[in-house]
Amino acid sequence: MARRPALRTAGLVVLLAGLLLALWGFGVEPGRLRVREETLVLPGLPPSARGLRIALLADLHAGAPHQDRAAIRRIVERTNAARPDAILLLGDYVIQGVLGGRFVPPETTAVELGRLRAPLGVFAVLGNHDGWLDPARVRRALEANAIPVLANAARPLSARGVWVAGLEDFWTGLPSVAAALDSVPPGAPVLLMTHHPDVFPGVPARVALTVAGHTHGGQVRLPFLGRLVVPSAFGERYAAGHVVEGGRHLYVSTGTGTSILPVRFRVVPEISILTLR
Repeated sequence: MARRPALRTAGLVVLLAGLLLALWGFGVEPGRLRVREETLVLPGLPPSARGLRIALLADLHAGAPHQDRAAIRRIVERTNAARPDAILLLGDYVIQGVLGGRFVPPETTAVELGRLRAPLGVFAVLGNHDGWLDPARVRRALEANAIPVLANAARPLSARGVWVAGLEDFWTGLPSVAAALDSVPPGAPVLLMTHHPDVFPGVPARVALTVAGHTHGGQVRLPFLGRLVVPSAFGERYAAGHVVEGGRHLYVSTGTGTSILPVRFRVVPEISILTLR
């Protein structure tokens, strides 16, 4: 008979633990924000590019829960405070259909992003949610706030000897690495921006670093089980962080927003700051 109270107690403990985890995952962690600093050692960087600090902002999804205009402004302020040399925006500025969210026009978000400051510039690519909304509209909003959108195109990063190139979205555009690199001088190191990391297997070795978002790091990373859902054909292979394959380098930012469900668990929203060596 003593087993029944013990079982009831255990059941209550499990229920309470589940409620606390749900509260954290839906109510607390998605509203957090950290600045993650990492140093990447890349082959072939010219001396002028060593020590270059690059900020990555991915998957803002303005309008998702915890991602109102004030949150976007806080992200901008935290990014500026990190004093990066250049800022790369990796797409998905809008959100459609997230539980508990509301649509925020790209024009509103672009005004906030227009306050980003970096001596070598701010550059953007578009993501699949931007493509589903209206890619021309999102591009106009960003460029009206002095943020060039690189769609299979490249630009030099001032006098640092590095070029930044950007691809159209993997799902809603026609990404072409060859077109993006066409104007880059032979031998010049390239930072390649893409929203979706699944383009990485086709990126040539001349690209010093590919940077991507899209995955949100899976949003949920459970102990022992890992990331349950990663929107990539490669599963967890390109889910988050620094990946090196065949001497080629990829960095996937877990971003700041949420999609589908407004939940994050053990994948804190982050601004990624990369120092290149």
